[in-house]
Amino acid sequence: MKIDRRSFLALTAGGTVGTALTPLPWKLTDDISIWSQNWPWTPVPPGGEATHVNSTCTLCPAACGITVRKIDQRAVKIEGMAGHPVNDGGICILGVSGLQLLYGPSRVKTPLKRVGDRGAGHWQPISWDQAVAEVAQKLGELREKGEGHTVAAICGSDRGTLPQLFSRLLTVYGSPNFFTLPTIHDTYAMTLGLMQGGNPQAGFDVENTDYLLSFGSGILEGWGAPVRMFRANSRWRSGYGKVVQVEARLSTTAAKADRWMPVNPGSEAALAMGLAHVILREKLYQRDFIKHHTEGFDEWQKGVLAGYAPDAVAAVSGVPAAEIEALAREFARARKPLAICGRGQGNTPGSLAESMAVHALNALVGNLQRPGGVWAMPEIEYIDWAEAEMDALAVAGLQQDRLDGAGSDGFPYAKYLPNRLVEAVNSGQGYPLQALLVSGANPCYSLADAAAVQKAIAAVPFVVSFSSFMDETAVNADLILPNHTNLERYEDVPTPLGLTRPIIGLSRPVVAPQFNTRHTGDVVIQIARAIGGTVGSAFPWPTYEACLQMTLAGAWGPLNRDGFWEVPGFQPADWAHAFETASGKFEFTNAAITSLALSEPIVLPGDEKAFPLLLMPFDSMRLTNGWIGNPPFMTKAVDDTVLKGDDVLVELNPQTASSLGLSQGQAAELQTPVGAARVRVNLFEGVRPGVVAMPTGLGHTAFDEFIAGKGVNYNMLAGPVADPASGLDAAWGIRAKLTKA
Repeated sequence: MKIDRRSFLALTAGGTVGTALTPLPWKLTDDISIWSQNWPWTPVPPGGEATHVNSTCTLCPAACGITVRKIDQRAVKIEGMAGHPVNDGGICILGVSGLQLLYGPSRVKTPLKRVGDRGAGHWQPISWDQAVAEVAQKLGELREKGEGHTVAAICGSDRGTLPQLFSRLLTVYGSPNFFTLPTIHDTYAMTLGLMQGGNPQAGFDVENTDYLLSFGSGILEGWGAPVRMFRANSRWRSGYGKVVQVEARLSTTAAKADRWMPVNPGSEAALAMGLAHVILREKLYQRDFIKHHTEGFDEWQKGVLAGYAPDAVAAVSGVPAAEIEALAREFARARKPLAICGRGQGNTPGSLAESMAVHALNALVGNLQRPGGVWAMPEIEYIDWAEAEMDALAVAGLQQDRLDGAGSDGFPYAKYLPNRLVEAVNSGQGYPLQALLVSGANPCYSLADAAAVQKAIAAVPFVVSFSSFMDETAVNADLILPNHTNLERYEDVPTPLGLTRPIIGLSRPVVAPQFNTRHTGDVVIQIARAIGGTVGSAFPWPTYEACLQMTLAGAWGPLNRDGFWEVPGFQPADWAHAFETASGKFEFTNAAITSLALSEPIVLPGDEKAFPLLLMPFDSMRLTNGWIGNPPFMTKAVDDTVLKGDDVLVELNPQTASSLGLSQGQAAELQTPVGAARVRVNLFEGVRPGVVAMPTGLGHTAFDEFIAGKGVNYNMLAGPVADPASGLDAAWGIRAKLTKA
C-alpha cells in the first residue's frame, strides 16, 4: 500500500486514562519533589489556572504522545497522552524527565561564537543577524570557489520537514554529503529492500505475536518504542505469548523472558541460520507461502543445509545442538511467531548478514504482512515540495563522490556511513571537508571511537552546531545557533520506526521560548536566502511554520487539535501484492544479494593475546545514550551497581574476576585498542566468562555539572567495524583487558 501525498490529502480531508506501565515514573515524581528542593534552578510553579497541551515527544525516536500540564505559562508536568497510537497514556522515564531539559542549566541561551581554542569553552554572544550572516558568508565563499561539495550536514534523521530542509539546502547548494546517524532500522531497511523490494521500513506487530524470538533486542531496555514494548511484554506475561531472548548477557529482558538462551557473543547470525537449517530439514516451513510467494528458495536452502547443521552451529554459538533443534521446532510451530534483532536499544546498525538471517526466519514461517509478523511499512509521502532549480555550481558539486562512499560500487545500498566519513577525514582520503553543519545529533559522543570523531571535527575549519544544549559536539563548534527545545517548537514527526500504524505526530510549542533561541527550520531558510540565487529561491516560505502548514495541508488542523494524525484503516498488503522485487515475490537470494560480501562473524578490533577479554555495551531504560544528556532525575534512578559516585562499574563474571585477582567494587583499568579508562568491578554471574559488560549513556564531558563527569562513555573505548556488505558499523564490542588500578 502506497501512501502518497494525494492519498494523504484525501484521507486528512475526511478524518480528523493515563496509564503508567511501571511504578518508576511515580517513584521519580515523588523523588523529584524531595530532591529538587536543593536545586537553585528548579522551577517553582506559581499559582494559577491549570491547562493541558497535547504534543509529541522527540527526545527519542519513539515519538510518544505527551500531555503537558501547565500552570499559567509554565510547564509543570509531562504525562503520556491517552489514546495515542504509540503509547496510549504511558510514558517512559526520559519523557517524564523532559522538563529538566527545558528548564535546566545546559541550555544554550543565545547564539554563540567561539573566541578561544576549540573545546576550551570560551564563547562570545552574538546577534542572530550576525550568526546567520557569518554562516551564509562562509558557505557562499566556498560555493563561489567551486567547493560546495566540501560542506556536509549531520542530522539525527532524514525523516520529517526539518531534516529535509537540510537535505534540500545541501542539494541546491551543491553538496552530496548529507548524513544521519544510522541505527538498526537502517540495516532493516536494507534487508527489506533486498529481500522484499521497494523502500519500506520494517514494522513489527508485537501487539499480536504470540512467540517473540529476540536476538539481543532489549525489549525492556528501550528497543523500539519503550512504552509500546513494555505494554506488549505485559500482555505476553499475562499468558498470551512467549518470549525467548538470545543474548550473551543476562539483561532485564533476558531475566524476564520465558527462556534466556546464552550465546557466544557475535554468533547470533549463525544461530539464526542453524534454526533455519532445522526448519528446512524437517520441512516445518510454511509451504504455501514458500511455494507461491518466494524466489531463490531452493538455492538458499541448499546453502543453509550444507553449512549450518546444529552440531556445527553449536560449536560456534555455545548453544547445545539439542536446544537449537528444540527452539527451531517451537518457533516454527507457534501460531504467530516473530523474530527480531538489533542489540539493546538498536542504536547501532549491526551486520546485514544477521539481519537477513533473522528476517529469513520470519519468511520461513510465512509471518510477513500478517498479524503478529513483520510488515513492510510505507512512508506517508506528505512532503511534496516543488523541485528546486539547480544552477551549474549545484550540478557540479553533486557530481562529486560522497566522502563516505555510500551509494558507490563498494556500498551500493547504503545511504549514510558516518563511520566512514570520520575515517575519510582523519586519513585525508578524498577531498578535505571545509564546513560541517550538525543538527539533532551529537556525533562527538554517539559514534564509536569518540576521540577519533572529535579529531575529525577538529580538522574541519568551520563547524556550526544547532543544538539546544552545550553538548560534546557543540563544545567543539565555531558557532552555536541554538534551536528551541521540543517543548518550545513545532515539528512534524513521521511514523515511528517499528510501528505498524502509519501516523504523523506533531510536536507543538507548549511554552514560549525561554531564551534567545530560534527554530532551526527558520535559520536554515534564512541562511539559504542570505546565500541567494537559486539556493535562496529554493526556500519560498517566509517561516518554518508556514512551510510546515503548507506541507501538512489538511492535516494541520487535526494535528494541532489532537497532536497526531493516523491513516485510517491501514492494513498491510497481502502476499500477492506485498513484494516489489523483480519476481514480485519474497526473494531469499537474488543477484544483488549474492553480489554482497555477507560475512559472519564480524571480527572485532584488537589482538586476542594483548586484549584477552571482550568488552560489550549494554543499554538501560534509566540511561539515555542518544544526542541528549541523561537528565539528572534519570541518573538518580541508576543502581549503584552501575554508577557509584562518579565511577562506572563494569560487569565481570566472578570466575574471570578471580583469574584477574579482582574483587567486588575494586578499581581497575580497562584498556582497549582505542582507549583506556578507570572503572570499578561489579561481579555478576549473568555475564559470560571472558566478557566485560559496560553501560552506555554515561561519561558525558559537556552539558552541565549535573550531567557531566559521571562514569565513562563506552564510545571512548569502542571502535567501529565496517560491515563488508553494507558499510554500516557492525561492531558489537571490542577486545579489551582489565588490570588492577
